[in-house]
Amino acid sequence: MSVTEMNALMLKKTGWTAAWGATLGSALILGGCVGAFEPKTDPTSPLAPRIQQLVDENRQYPRWADFPRSSTPLPAPTEIAADVGRMQGRSAALTAEMARIDWTLNSDPAAFLAEINRRLDASQMSPQTLKTAQEVEAYAEELRRRATAPPPIDRPRF
Repeated sequence: MSVTEMNALMLKKTGWTAAWGATLGSALILGGCVGAFEPKTDPTSPLAPRIQQLVDENRQYPRWADFPRSSTPLPAPTEIAADVGRMQGRSAALTAEMARIDWTLNSDPAAFLAEINRRLDASQMSPQTLKTAQEVEAYAEELRRRATAPPPIDRPRF
């Protein structure tokens, strides 16, 4: 058995072990929440009857009949089919238009690089961009030097 096969077997065993461990752990964690969903109300509390009334009123889930109906009717299947047909037609037109584009990036990499460099040289560069790496490092060192704390002040002790 090769090293790769042994590692694959170990990963399989580790994966199953982790999955079973995660399942068992989540079951234990969720098992502790079982009693939390049935809180007990103190019967001697003066609010106990009102709390029980609110709980009983809101015990039912809402029904579909309780939700308001949409104000606009749903489109007919023929309208949906027409919209899908238009979208597919636009997609085909876009694909055809993309096929007609004369892609020139693969022609000559050196000429492409020269064209990009010519365009960059012609553009206005910011003063920060024109700095060399040494100038940037010197500026950073100056900022670090300025950021050091001053020496502590001698205070007389009483």
